[in-house]
Amino acid sequence: MSMLTRRDARDPFVSMLDRFLGDSLALETPTWTRLEEGILPVDVSENDTHVTVRASLPGFKPEDIEAQVHDNVLTIKAEHKDVKEEKNERYYRKELRFGSTSRRVALPSVVKDNDIHAELKDGVLNLRMAKTLREMPRKIKIN
Repeated sequence: MSMLTRRDARDPFVSMLDRFLGDSLALETPTWTRLEEGILPVDVSENDTHVTVRASLPGFKPEDIEAQVHDNVLTIKAEHKDVKEEKNERYYRKELRFGSTSRRVALPSVVKDNDIHAELKDGVLNLRMAKTLREMPRKIKIN
């Protein structure tokens, strides 16, 4: 029989959440996910020939964004460079058009450095990277 702690008695939902997160964090995570850092939201998917990464970058222009692949880790950095301030206004909060965001993501497959298509449309950066031949499945002829 387990003893309830004071926190459990006050808020059973918080206790349940702690137990859930504690158990899930104890599981072994894949090596490639340990290389991730940053807060930029991304989707990573793949098919037989390509890895696709979509990053949410509303308000950024193509010249504000830098993306690179090194050792199979994709790094995306975006920074607003042109900050315009109206002199005849008093700002109570100033959040628009200022700041930066970034994300490093380990890719699930090895990609070709010279075969990457990048497009920024409607605030979403879409990167389509071709996989190397050694990562694609090959049929083996058996004699």
